[in-house]
Amino acid sequence: METQQPAIASPVSKGFFEQFSSAVTKATGSSAAFIIAFFTVIIWAITGPIFHYSENWQLVINTGTTIVTFLMVFLIQKAQNKDSMSVQLKLNELIAATKGASNRLVSVENLTEEELQVLQKHYQTMAEITKQASDLRQSHSVEEAIKDSAEKLEEDLGTGHTL
Repeated sequence: METQQPAIASPVSKGFFEQFSSAVTKATGSSAAFIIAFFTVIIWAITGPIFHYSENWQLVINTGTTIVTFLMVFLIQKAQNKDSMSVQLKLNELIAATKGASNRLVSVENLTEEELQVLQKHYQTMAEITKQASDLRQSHSVEEAIKDSAEKLEEDLGTGHTL
């Protein structure tokens, strides 16, 4: 039985703000945008003596840069959110498709900070166990590392202690 893949929205279905923010983000990240900004500052600096370095002359650059910065914060955040979500989805796909990978990490971005710290401790434990292994290229899943540690503790201590 074949499973259906979810429909992926075509670029045509993007809303106005998404199209606008994508275009502005792409444009402002270009070399041309940097050159325009650079020459704007140079022209502003050159006109200083013409306007006798007046308060209005200073106000022009201060106001312009403040407005551009204020608006760019939101556009950059939108682009960053989209990129972050794309990376998370790609990683989720890799985890889901990799045999032996721990599925507990799919959608890990939705965990609380405390839950993330618990997972981090598990991976630190796994890293320490891997370092102690004779073959440093050997890797383990979290579950395998914990199981192996528990078995080693049982052997060393002669008790039924488990992690």
